[in-house]
Amino acid sequence: MSTLQLDQVFKALADPTRRAILERLSRGSRSTTELAKPFDMALPSFVQHLALLEDCHLISSHKEGRVRTYSLNAKELKKAEDWMARQRLLWETRLNQLDQYLHSLKEDDDE
Repeated sequence: MSTLQLDQVFKALADPTRRAILERLSRGSRSTTELAKPFDMALPSFVQHLALLEDCHLISSHKEGRVRTYSLNAKELKKAEDWMARQRLLWETRLNQLDQYLHSLKEDDDE
């Protein structure tokens, strides 16, 4: 995943409405109307959220007749999760090294 794509994913995840949409889609595909129902906003505003999620490939849609149905692209979300896991590992390693270094300094002072 490129840096730009990753930035777009985190931008999408920064908004609570978009996170709620992803949560609902994690339980199965939904039409625009079904997705919008629990949100207190105008449909055009809601559709902008869907467009942003679709632009960064976190969701996809298909249209049958007049009904557009959205689905979660868990594979794209997994890429962001993998990036975070790599960052966590990096920082845990660095913190462990710092901890070992500080313990060695303390042991030197105790001698």
